[in-house]
Amino acid sequence: MNDKLTISTAQLFAMFPDQETARTYLESRLWPNGVRCPICGLGNRIGNHSPGLYRCHQCDEAFSVRTGTIFERSHVPLHKWLHAMYLLLTARKGISSMQLSKEIGITQKSAWFVLHRLREACGKELSKLRGIVEIDETYFGGKEANKHEWKKQKRGRGTVGKSAVLGMRERGGRTLAMPVGDVDTAALHTAIHTRVEACSTLHTDEAAAYGGLDGLFFRHETVNHSAGEYSRAGVTTNGIESVFAVMKRGMHGVYHHASAKHLGRYVNEFAFRLNEGNVKAHTLKRLDALIVSTARKRITYAELTK
Repeated sequence: MNDKLTISTAQLFAMFPDQETARTYLESRLWPNGVRCPICGLGNRIGNHSPGLYRCHQCDEAFSVRTGTIFERSHVPLHKWLHAMYLLLTARKGISSMQLSKEIGITQKSAWFVLHRLREACGKELSKLRGIVEIDETYFGGKEANKHEWKKQKRGRGTVGKSAVLGMRERGGRTLAMPVGDVDTAALHTAIHTRVEACSTLHTDEAAAYGGLDGLFFRHETVNHSAGEYSRAGVTTNGIESVFAVMKRGMHGVYHHASAKHLGRYVNEFAFRLNEGNVKAHTLKRLDALIVSTARKRITYAELTK
């Protein structure tokens, strides 16, 4: 591994010039203790019929490093998958399917599918947040004034026709974000109790839906944005708002639009990049984190487009 914390695209190409080098690397990361059958989970009766193709004599199933991962049944070569993962991780605001198709030499349709599979892998389950946790919500969707006449809902402005996303950021730590159907008290309280450890300190704005959080489970502090207050003695939501700022720049500037159906995967992508994007971590370590997350994840083209 290089002494520097980053590697260039040229260096990545030199490391993984073909499918065979990429396959070997993926096997070393997904099977660090030797080849294991992804179907039965055992690794003591594995036969090797040809490079990269194995058979488990315990369950009598054939498999490869693609089996049981987002790479399964994909015709995209593995070294192109690694390049796509590198680009997704290092592009702070994301990379469009059109740009990815040019970068790795596949069709835009295939690039779109590759990116959604990677976003599916980004949605790994994190342990509960703890300590000081900043919480806020935002909305994604086009402005009513910019929509075609037949798409306008004509029910006012602001959040009409938009999808709500709830974000939580551990002070100096991890970020969680997810679409929510409602931003009422019941929905927000359920999400917070599910994903934040008891006895943590919550920082929110003064929205009424956050009322009642201060008590047995949490300590709750608020900032009054309507009065121009954004920080008071360390109480602030500036951290989670900076997360939303990056998301919105990427969503509007790179992706332009995300339907409510796919929004959760886009949100997962941005959260994963923030959690694994510490500049103090080597690029290959960040790449390894995404590779490990590809296991036991699968989404088909039919599921994405139905």
